[in-house]
Amino acid sequence: MTEDQAALIAKARDSVRGAELLARDGLYDFAVSRAYYTMLYCAEAMLLGRELRFSSHGAVISSFGQHFAKTDLVPRQLHHYLIDAQDSSVQSDYDIHSSQTTDDAALAINRAHEFIALAEGFLAQEEPPVAHDRAPSKPRRHRSRKALG
Repeated sequence: MTEDQAALIAKARDSVRGAELLARDGLYDFAVSRAYYTMLYCAEAMLLGRELRFSSHGAVISSFGQHFAKTDLVPRQLHHYLIDAQDSSVQSDYDIHSSQTTDDAALAINRAHEFIALAEGFLAQEEPPVAHDRAPSKPRRHRSRKALG
């Protein structure tokens, strides 16, 4: 596991802890949102093992599905958990009326714990990416059609 991957997993652990504290205080919308971020951090850590980084949540979720779920490296259900968690998080963050229940928060937190366990197990088995130490190659020169002529 690389330093960046370890940092993301640590952040995921903190995030799920935050979700648990928020749920305990009855702040279910915020707990659900934190649980989503837990899953997102785990997905990002796993994608880093493929040397993939993304700036949007949608790209992380899509790439996680493509590289891990569709290839059966992880249970496909976890990709669905991530998609559902994003939908719930958006609803929780932007709906002015509280809509998440204690059961919703508990489910999201349980799924977040599943994600952490999966990511930690997966990353423990994966070899870190190899640094590419070779010098960059010289750019090729292309002759125009006119010169080939």
